Amino acid sequence: MVQWMGIINLTPDSFFAPSRVWDEERERYPAEALERASAFAAKGASIIDLGAVSTRPGASDVPVEEEWSRLEPVLRLFARQLPDGLRISIDTTSAEIVRRAYDVAGPFIVNDISAGEDDPGMLGTVGELGLAYVAMHKRGNPRTMDSLADYPHGIIAELVNYFEKFARQAEQCGIADWILDPGLGFAKTSSQNWEILRRLQELKVFGRPILIGAADKRFTCGRNDVAHRLAIEGGADILRVHEIPEKL
Repeated sequence: MVQWMGIINLTPDSFFAPSRVWDEERERYPAEALERASAFAAKGASIIDLGAVSTRPGASDVPVEEEWSRLEPVLRLFARQLPDGLRISIDTTSAEIVRRAYDVAGPFIVNDISAGEDDPGMLGTVGELGLAYVAMHKRGNPRTMDSLADYPHGIIAELVNYFEKFARQAEQCGIADWILDPGLGFAKTSSQNWEILRRLQELKVFGRPILIGAADKRFTCGRNDVAHRLAIEGGADILRVHEIPEKL
């Protein structure tokens, strides 16, 4: 049975505007985040993914203190009032954010679009705290990734090689519970994204849950349902979405 991960963006500039709960006065958005989490839970979500830094193409970097100022009020509210059965995931590449969030909310899933590459302290921190971890494949950063989609041996061979290396790193750092995310939309062309979905079964060789974040990305051209059906047919375990569909 596929799990739904509901996206809540705590940013003023994430590419999918309806997923944002941000307000300039920073007064109402924690309560709106909780309302959205409750709505996701009512529709069957089991994970809520909080992101305080936009990773849309062209996005600028955000200092750690700014990221934390966006995330902390929501985390503190969720720690007291999150609906039963929901797990928190935090979309961050910063080990410092992981440590601070753990101190506030206890165990959660770390959703790292860089698989530890952007912060040398990330994997050791996750292993030390015993957290679940989403490792995503990408190249470059939001400003360069669209120009880095050339894979001489093919996109599936690239992903297999990448996650073989990551699996060794995870073991060395004591990360026992990790989830594979092929990184749709990150340094991939439209055709490469669809190829990943069609051949997703080939990534089951790692024996890890697979997370797919296809919803509302440019390559789908609005065909979220097609992307989700392919993902499920290929063995995806978690679908990361802005809205849970009534049916597929």
